[in-house]
This record gives sequence, structure tokens and C-alpha cells, in this order.
Amino acid sequence: MNVIEEENVCPDCGSTNLTIDSGRAEISCKRCGLVIQESIMDRGREWRAFDKDQVNKRARTGAPMKFAISDKGLTTDIDWKNRDIHGNSIPERNQSQIYRLRKWNKKLRISGTGERNLALALSELDRQSSRLGIPRSVREDTALIYREAARKNIVRGRSIEGMVAASVYTACRRCGVPRTLDEVSQASKITKKKIGKNYRFLARELKIKLMPTSPADYVPRFASKLGLSGITEAKAIEIIQKLYNNGLITGREPTGIAAASLYVASVLSGEKKTQRDVAEIAGVTEVTIRNRYKELSEQLDIIV
Repeated sequence: MNVIEEENVCPDCGSTNLTIDSGRAEISCKRCGLVIQESIMDRGREWRAFDKDQVNKRARTGAPMKFAISDKGLTTDIDWKNRDIHGNSIPERNQSQIYRLRKWNKKLRISGTGERNLALALSELDRQSSRLGIPRSVREDTALIYREAARKNIVRGRSIEGMVAASVYTACRRCGVPRTLDEVSQASKITKKKIGKNYRFLARELKIKLMPTSPADYVPRFASKLGLSGITEAKAIEIIQKLYNNGLITGREPTGIAAASLYVASVLSGEKKTQRDVAEIAGVTEVTIRNRYKELSEQLDIIV
């Protein structure tokens, strides 16, 4: 019996503690047992699957919409191979017809300046995302941000690359997968100043409110690139938490705090990494790590 809690009111006792019994197709009250509704519609699937292959074979719906594709993945593609659905070669007399169909299908998918610019922007988004190594969910959020900006017509007069880079930076922060301005700048070939200006413009126009980035968000990625163990990573996060408790985070670059904490944690855990190694991975200078290390040693009594 599949029992699901539902917010409703029993007409007999006034209880809101109701259950949906999918086996009996009825809604009943758990307090008095009154059957409120029977023969309810089962909105679940009528088939069962025991592994991923069976799910793919038995599902009767198409792929979900993908906002990172200009047509959201809802149109039909004509394969470039001259083969039919059974894998047989298409006769030469029909290949020119298939070529024309393929060409017109490509043209009709993108019609108008707005759709053409959107397709260019999403192509640029895919390129930057691949270079930054961000997951699919962040790419989709980036596409949503850019689409909303295009819908409100606030991308006009600004470069596509710059607005895409700002959207990527915004989505990374909103999804908890932070990338530094330096990394986004290297991936997009746009200056940090321009990305920051576009980011502030997007946040203001789209009313996006983001919390300041935490240094702990950068630790797992930096630790993975440095080849550090989970123990060292946990120790670095513990150091950052102590800095938070002592109010030493405000006004300092998150990547510098994360780099210094990882450096100290690596030494304390016996997996010592040089300041130069950590600085190269974190995108900060060795001077920054030394300054943050001095603050750590003075405020938290940590001696390396």
C-alpha cells in the first residue's frame, strides 16, 4: 500500500491527516477512517522496470527539454549519414532530396535575428562551460539566466561573449559550484572588469540575490587538483569554520582563505604541498598565502 500524506480536511471529524491508498484507489481519514473519495485516478505509470535499460525501453515520453539548446531539444534532426531507419543505404537518386531536406530543416530551426543570436549565445555557453568543467545542471541554469535576459531585451548593445560569461559566473555562484573571475575570464577571453560589470548589471536587472561565496566551496576542487586526501580536505574546512567563528573571513578573498587553509591542513596532515603548488591551483599569489597563513597562526594559534 502506497500511503501519501495530503493536506485536506475530513468532512466528518475535521482532521487534516488524510492518506491516499493507491492500492484501493481511495482517500481516507486516518483519524476516523471515513473514505472521502474512491476510484481516484492513478497518475503513475502502468509498467514496471527493474533496471535503467528497461526504463529507457518502456518509457513512452521523449527526452526532457534542454534550455542549453536553442530549440530546447524539441525539434527533429536529420542525420548526416545517408542511411534509412533500418540502417540501409539511401539510393543515390534520393540523396539529393535528403540533402535539400537536411538543409531546409537546419534553416527552419533558426529563423529570425533573435533566434540566431540565441543560438550563437548557447554555442558560446557550451564552449565556456566545457572549458570550465561545470556540470549539466549549471549549464541549464546559465541558459535560463541568459534566456531571461534576452526576453527582457537587456542583452541588446552588449557583446554575446560578455553576457554569456556573466551568466556562467552567476549560475555557478547560484548553484554552489563557484568559479573564480580569473577562471571565467580565461575560459571566455573576456576581462575580469567587463565580466564583473555585466554580472552586476544582470543581478540588478533580473533581481538575482546571491550570498557571498564561502571559501569552503572552493576547498573540494582545490584539494582534488592537489591530490590531497579527504582528511586534509576536512581539516581545511574545519580551519575555515574556526575563521568564521572568529570573524576573520570578512573583507578577504575567498580563494586566498581556501588556499591558505589547504596549505596549513596539508602540512598538519603530513601531505605537505608547497605554497607555490597551492598558489598555482588556486589562482592566487604566494604572497597572499603567506599573509593569510600569518593571520591563521596568530588568531588560531596554529604553528606549522
